[in-house]
Amino acid sequence: MLPTPKKYFLTAASAEGKSKLTAFDNALLKARIGNVNLIRVSSILPPEARLDEELEIPPGSLVPTAYGSIVSDVPGETICAAVAVGLSEDSFGVIMEFSGKCTKDEAEEIIKGMVREAFETRGKPLTEIKVAAVQHKVEKLACAFAAVPLWY
Repeated sequence: MLPTPKKYFLTAASAEGKSKLTAFDNALLKARIGNVNLIRVSSILPPEARLDEELEIPPGSLVPTAYGSIVSDVPGETICAAVAVGLSEDSFGVIMEFSGKCTKDEAEEIIKGMVREAFETRGKPLTEIKVAAVQHKVEKLACAFAAVPLWY
């Protein structure tokens, strides 16, 4: 059984690369999680988890991470990735991820709407939404990436 994460942070970054995978890797590096192994998870933030914006995760660690990403090789195209954490005073939180061909402002509105819907569906009070988003205009081949890494 895996332990329940106690810390998290939100991050978003974009980068160019010579291949789709290196563009993704370069975005991870800029997002401060390029030297860990991501374990993609769905969208629940544990009740005890606290935001730690200065969190440093040891290289090589297996890191539960909710994330959205998009890669494009269309020069001039605008791509975006966003994550949001919805918080409730007395319960767990909800994490939502988004990526698409839009502006950062559009992505932020979409992701906030997703969080609101998740709380409405669960019948839980929403007290706060935290968002991280990035927009990138593709030069040659690029990745936009946003994530909520969870840690112990």
